Amino acid sequence: MPSEIMRSPEVLAPAGDMERLEAAIDFGADAVYLGGKMFGMRAASPNFTPEELKTACEYAHIRNRKVYLTCNTLPRNNEIPGFEGFVKDACAAGVDALIANDIGLFFMIKRFAPDMEIHMSTQTGIVNYAAANEFYNMGAKRVVLARELSLEEIAEIRAKTPKELELEVFVHGAMCVSFSGRCLISQYMINRDANRGECAQPCRWGYHLMEEKRPNEFYPVYEDEQGTYILNAKDMCMIDHIDKVAEAGVDSFKIEGRAKSSYYVSVVTNAYRRAMDEYLRSPDNFALPQWIHDEVFKVSHRAYCTGFFFGHPKDCQYYENSGYIRDWDVVGIVTGYDEEHGMIECVQRNKFLRGSEVEFLEPNGIPAPLTADELYDENFEPIESTNHAAMKFYIKSDRKFLKNTIIRIEK
Repeated sequence: MPSEIMRSPEVLAPAGDMERLEAAIDFGADAVYLGGKMFGMRAASPNFTPEELKTACEYAHIRNRKVYLTCNTLPRNNEIPGFEGFVKDACAAGVDALIANDIGLFFMIKRFAPDMEIHMSTQTGIVNYAAANEFYNMGAKRVVLARELSLEEIAEIRAKTPKELELEVFVHGAMCVSFSGRCLISQYMINRDANRGECAQPCRWGYHLMEEKRPNEFYPVYEDEQGTYILNAKDMCMIDHIDKVAEAGVDSFKIEGRAKSSYYVSVVTNAYRRAMDEYLRSPDNFALPQWIHDEVFKVSHRAYCTGFFFGHPKDCQYYENSGYIRDWDVVGIVTGYDEEHGMIECVQRNKFLRGSEVEFLEPNGIPAPLTADELYDENFEPIESTNHAAMKFYIKSDRKFLKNTIIRIEK
């Protein structure tokens, strides 16, 4: 049975820029987390200027969604003077919470913005109820638990912390080889500090062994000319087990991926939104529809596993390669419907041919197959393919789809 103190769980999606924020919200996120130009753990993402952050908050709040801003790096001395301005910009933009890691920044937030909600980042490394309680006593509203916890450990933390303290966990996306993202390999090897948002992901690289007296003679760990990816972790996926996570008392289901595409954000957010809706509809008889399970395999992903949720992750390393599985391509986005001609108006993302079997995914919708028997250009002239980047085109169809519906094709 679900925990008696469980709130309706939140689906929390990543937003690397405004396009991805809109995608997350359109496809069902209750809240998004994003980064500014400083203090965030995804330096490679476009991220948000103060002006863009204000626009993002307005977009979310009009739709009754929340925005959480990351300040979860480990800043150096020279960055501390700039943090007051960062916090004040966040307040002016209207963010709903700041996600912190460094204890100094935590208390600076309390000083500069006493009313600001603070969430403790997964990098804080919270693995027990004692730590969770102390952060609550200091003023944290939420703790993002370390990814190395089992469901039983999460349930115990929930049982031994105040009901007002919210628990958040990662349920989908890339896993780090180091404890809750605290990694030194990238900085050590190429001077890109993972704890400052600059990780080069050397855990995904292929490695060989070399004996010290035989330089330039490389030995694979396995008998493979490509070597072996000894540190490479699979991606986490808990789409089949959200009932168990909810029953452990988790308040927020977090999807990793601020550096991922808007397509990834749309599809994965939609899957967890629909899965959560199914669970909330009948918690005692939850059964995940097959189509929702299948959705998370239609984005670019590594092999999946369930992380530490069910104990020691015996199958969470992948030694063959570090590549992604990409079985589907986005070929267009719906922009409207032309009533006069009975056609779906679209903008191109990738080339596809007339007669192709495509699939439409509406915001908060179910995949709908369609054969593109008739394709037309922007002048309603018949075409054989959508062969120009970002071209406007039409598909003949009696069915209408919502704006921003994704059109995709299986490779």
